[in-house]
Amino acid sequence: MSDVMPSPIHLDKVVEGLATNPALPAELVRRLFAHRKGFGSVAKRPDLTDEMIDEIMALDDHWLTHALALNRSLPHTFRMMLTEHPDPDIRAALVIASDGAPRELFERLVGDADQHVREFLAERDHLPTDLRVRLAADPDPEIRATLAQCWTQAPEAVRRLLLTDPEDAVRAAACATYYRRLPHPVPPADLMPTLLADPITRAGAVRHCTLDADTARFLADDPDYKVRRELAAHPDLPPPLRDKLAQDPSPRVRLRVFARQDTPAPTRAAIHAQILSDAPSLDGPGRLPVLDDDASAQQFIMSQMARVELRTMRLPWVTADPLPYVHSPYTCFRVSAAMSESLPDPVVARLLHDEKSSVRTTMALHARDRVDSATAERIDRTYRMEKKTLWRPADDFPLPVEALRRLATDPDPRMRQLAPRDLDLPMELIGRLAADPEYTVRRVIAAHRKLPPRELTRLLADPSERVAIVAAGSPNLPVEHMHELLALAGL
Repeated sequence: MSDVMPSPIHLDKVVEGLATNPALPAELVRRLFAHRKGFGSVAKRPDLTDEMIDEIMALDDHWLTHALALNRSLPHTFRMMLTEHPDPDIRAALVIASDGAPRELFERLVGDADQHVREFLAERDHLPTDLRVRLAADPDPEIRATLAQCWTQAPEAVRRLLLTDPEDAVRAAACATYYRRLPHPVPPADLMPTLLADPITRAGAVRHCTLDADTARFLADDPDYKVRRELAAHPDLPPPLRDKLAQDPSPRVRLRVFARQDTPAPTRAAIHAQILSDAPSLDGPGRLPVLDDDASAQQFIMSQMARVELRTMRLPWVTADPLPYVHSPYTCFRVSAAMSESLPDPVVARLLHDEKSSVRTTMALHARDRVDSATAERIDRTYRMEKKTLWRPADDFPLPVEALRRLATDPDPRMRQLAPRDLDLPMELIGRLAADPEYTVRRVIAAHRKLPPRELTRLLADPSERVAIVAAGSPNLPVEHMHELLALAGL
């Protein structure tokens, strides 16, 4: 018998966590159907019986039914029943979870009266081709624009239809500088004059055009910085126009000149310095600058976007010939060099010790057989992500058990989070981590298979709702405490 369960601080969240617990008895699953203070997570369970699904549908609670529609284990018979549901959010949820669904489901929904349902369909790569073609003639331009952005490898007849659509938004999506899928489409050659003449599609067409002298001058004077930015990256850009664009008022245009292989070193250095000095960095604790007018605000935003692009830029021509750039003063050049799979050992060693985390991490990922456990730990410890992500180097370079156990007492909570990856972690260390002052550590250990019921029960009342949710979802939670939680919630 486990210890007395403390009352959870975040009871409603704990109940939602319990709804995902794989060890929850069927009788308690049913009791959760009455829970109305969450998002109906219990309806996403993969172990629902037909009788349970019937009960949920009969209740017709919005969140329960919405979660049921998102359940990828839902039998097709019930999915088809939900296609007739009057709430369009429910029908849209069906589309979101439609991977592997029979054609019959898509036939029913492709003519749905609600725009959002059809928009979700336009995003789905697994929608049958003939049904997707129908969306190219959808009366709503937002649907056609979504299709143009997502179906980049549509049949040529469909691409032509979208590229010549009467609505600006659709043409802009069909001939863009960014798409939601790869590879990006290439416009038909005979449409290029029309696309370049149209201000809406001009920027997206530049990279695909044959650049003669007159066209280059015309594009270099375009008032839209996006057109000039695309021109600055064109391989056939004449040197005089390259040098002109190196002085462009937009930092994002200048950055494209910076990234060119033929840009002179002094020009590249000047652009780099300008971009770093154009606006205060947001990486530190400094305050945002006071912006007096819209023009200043726009320039500040453009400068910040250029800084982000500079940080994440990767240059294929550097990767193809990396050795001249392994000592480059520009981080993005060294990262691009580190993406090469054929660097000699001394160069690999140098880049694995680069001052920048992005270089070290990239080199490790491209020289996996030359990364020992000590290097892997160092790279993870000093890792600084460039964008929000749950990934960390230790995901690709698992640390040995002895390292994980040592890290359980590391001063850095981020490194202590790795210790529970040892599935046989000693009980002393498990107890220590369960009482860690950092909630991020307690959250990870709450899911450990060896966490004793006493510690698990205590974490149900953790000050952090994230920890409490994980604890409630643990299959090691005593059944009597599952009953108690539902009783406390009035279920």
